[in-house]
Amino acid sequence: MKLTDISPAIALTPLDGRYHAQTARLVEFLSEPALNRERMRVEVEWMVMLANGYAGNGWQPLVPGVRPLDEEEQAYLRAIPERFGAEGIARHAAHEAVTHHDVKAVEYYIDDELDRAAEALGRPTQLSGLKTLVHFACTSEDINNLSTARCVKNAIEQVWLPDAESIVETLTIRADEYRELPLLSLTHGQPATPTTLGKELAVYVYRLGRQVRHVKNQEYLGKINGATGTFGAHLAACPDVDWTEVSRVFVTERMGLDWNPLTTQIESHDWQAELYGTISHTNRILHNLCVDIWMYISRGVFVQVPVKGATGSSTMPHKVNPIRFENAEANLELSCSLLDTLSATLVESRWQRDLTDSTTQRNIGSALGYAVLALNNLLGGLNSIHPDEQAMRAELDANWEVLGEPIQTAMRACELAGLPGMEQPYEKVKELMRGKRIGREDVEEFIDSLAFDEQTAARLKALTPSGYVGAAADLVSFMR
Repeated sequence: MKLTDISPAIALTPLDGRYHAQTARLVEFLSEPALNRERMRVEVEWMVMLANGYAGNGWQPLVPGVRPLDEEEQAYLRAIPERFGAEGIARHAAHEAVTHHDVKAVEYYIDDELDRAAEALGRPTQLSGLKTLVHFACTSEDINNLSTARCVKNAIEQVWLPDAESIVETLTIRADEYRELPLLSLTHGQPATPTTLGKELAVYVYRLGRQVRHVKNQEYLGKINGATGTFGAHLAACPDVDWTEVSRVFVTERMGLDWNPLTTQIESHDWQAELYGTISHTNRILHNLCVDIWMYISRGVFVQVPVKGATGSSTMPHKVNPIRFENAEANLELSCSLLDTLSATLVESRWQRDLTDSTTQRNIGSALGYAVLALNNLLGGLNSIHPDEQAMRAELDANWEVLGEPIQTAMRACELAGLPGMEQPYEKVKELMRGKRIGREDVEEFIDSLAFDEQTAARLKALTPSGYVGAAADLVSFMR
């Protein structure tokens, strides 16, 4: 048995196979049928505007000889993409097999629907004679750029953003909850000034929140201006129409996008590069989070909740592996590689147009698919861990040397205030503590050996590694 002979076809990529359940929401926006459906929406809305005009021209037809479409005719046109299902996908594919051109196949598909209009409406209609209005004065990229922008915008707003915000919200709740929970910091992997777990999570809330805001403020540009961006065909056919205003109104009011007035045959894709760059940057912040939490788990700061029936290792039954964080790491890397390629490739085109962007953009779904899969894994991972407070306290209690920083800083202040015996504070503390394990008694003896004033000595003796967290708890409030 050849696997290629099995029907339905076996998925080649894990996004459509093993991970289909986690990424299927993107099919609605970034699959080939989704793109073709959006192309139909653009085409029929353009027909409606050509026939019925817009407020700025008094709702008069833009093309001579075309009568305004009545409400039933407009509804019939707008229903064409909404009816686009399995039968329609097959019919479009049949047209494309002949035309070898996906947008032309969309045009012919709409022609088929116009042939059925009178029967569907149960009365004569001018729609049956309006095939020449389909794709009027358009180049394929007029349709493609608007369709792609709408597909991406919907995918971001309805899938990626909610998932990213779920991560931020989960981290925000945990940061608030653990804002006062002491944590031994490590710099260069070595014990350092203590912090709180909440403050460390709040750092990620702040970082990710900035990127989410960038995405929310993202422009999605579109154009409809002809073969080389000059409205040449438009003006040749209908010279009395203000086509630049028609273009602006169509892109902004009918398509819900931002108008790009200056393009070659293609919309320049700069907005896509900006968006994918932001998401790639977000991926890298999330990757950093995954690695940090993985190491916290390894260190015992976080404990994982075992999944009943799950196997951590095929040979070591005791193991609970941090696989959600590892899977998220890998998928974030895959997403970044595709997003970075999209960002670099899409902003370049030979003169008016080449087709490198066409095949490249077919991978937008994969790029965002790996990102969404990573978000899904990461959220599951975050919901399956909790801090081990006992282990965290034990780690802090085993590292009294971290109090060398506040002691030597207090010595500096005392030296500046004129107290004797406080010279070379850094060197004196280093001699006592560097590379050594010390405890409370060692710290207190060192403090007593110096001529601190009574108040300073008492304040330093009251310090413990768990209590030396500065303003960490208060800083959590700045994460939003």
